[in-house]
Amino acid sequence: MKLLKVDTIASARDKSVRVMQKKGIQTVYKKLLEAQGYILAGDIVSQEPVPAFNRSTVDGYAVRSGDTAGSSESLPVFLECVDEINMGCPAKKEIHAGECAYVPTGGMIPPGADAVVMIEYCEAFGGSNIAIYNPVSYGKNVVLAGEDIDQGEIVIKKGTRIRPQEIGAMASLGITEVLVFKPWEITIISTGDELVSPHITPSPGEVRDINSYSLYAQAQKHGLTVLNKVVQKDNEQQLKEAVMQAMQVSDVVVISGGSSKGKKDATNQIIDEAASEGSFIHGLALKPGKPTIVGYDENSCTLLTGLPGHPVAAMLVFELLVIWVWRHMTCQPADSSLFARITSNLAGAPGKMTCQLVKLIKQENGFYAEPIFGKSGLITTLTRADGYILIEENKEGLKKDEIVEVFYI
Repeated sequence: MKLLKVDTIASARDKSVRVMQKKGIQTVYKKLLEAQGYILAGDIVSQEPVPAFNRSTVDGYAVRSGDTAGSSESLPVFLECVDEINMGCPAKKEIHAGECAYVPTGGMIPPGADAVVMIEYCEAFGGSNIAIYNPVSYGKNVVLAGEDIDQGEIVIKKGTRIRPQEIGAMASLGITEVLVFKPWEITIISTGDELVSPHITPSPGEVRDINSYSLYAQAQKHGLTVLNKVVQKDNEQQLKEAVMQAMQVSDVVVISGGSSKGKKDATNQIIDEAASEGSFIHGLALKPGKPTIVGYDENSCTLLTGLPGHPVAAMLVFELLVIWVWRHMTCQPADSSLFARITSNLAGAPGKMTCQLVKLIKQENGFYAEPIFGKSGLITTLTRADGYILIEENKEGLKKDEIVEVFYI
């Protein structure tokens, strides 16, 4: 196996983006109520203002704000009510000096009025006379036309993951279907003679499969479509057949395990044979995650990724490479992060970037990042972590209280 010339994570990302750009990212239209969780494939630009007219935010009387100046409980201002606005109906009468109109919450403000006095501060006095006990300023209790969304405004940017609030904003604009990036379809193959299904009690020497489940969930978390997850014994021919079959239907095939130097570790050879030009990444300058293999097959347009078998390393490399490439190519914003102080000295790894899991501790003067130590085969190190920090390969390490950027996981 060739692990003589490893790639930095930045180089691996660049190479992976270049080959996946040949394939491109497909887009599809989704009905608005089916679009949640998808990534927006283009800016949403408003073709109209929202709201389209001035609206009241309270039940009360629409007034010219200047007419209420100086009003108080002991010295009210009297205005003539000349109209009553009904919900869903346009206001037709213009309000002049000394006049007002009743308007319900959400109702249209009549022309001439520029504020609304809450009904609690008003009192009817026979006929059409209304006593106003509270002054209001211009725009008080009113949502102006276009105040929420202006015509021609970019309301939601390309690359946004659609949430309920984005669906609401698009509904306000009359959008009933939306163009989104079609999620990559992925097959996950977990390899190892020792692996058994979680519902089986392992015999001596066996362990329950972790990786296919954790990677499946991780892919779903980021909006990818998992076509299949397979547990495959360390049989080179059977593994190759499983990979070749997956390539016919998948955008990405992930092989977890079999990428190190053991006698039965055949991932590199299989990717070399399955990919049209062999593997283009033969290891990462990353701790943990060095035994990572990546290739691309132009015939099936499939990215083949061999991840380490240890659960922590597999999930971190999947996040730092495959998910990063997906997010980058779909114009998604950078990962959520915050800055914190490291709680102890931390050594780097010469020639490698170190991905260190941390737990966040909130104190009065800010956040602290406490390193979580544990071997990359121990899945509980991830369950105890809030995020990770990256120590660059040319940095000896970190000193206690040094500011670090913590990326959420």
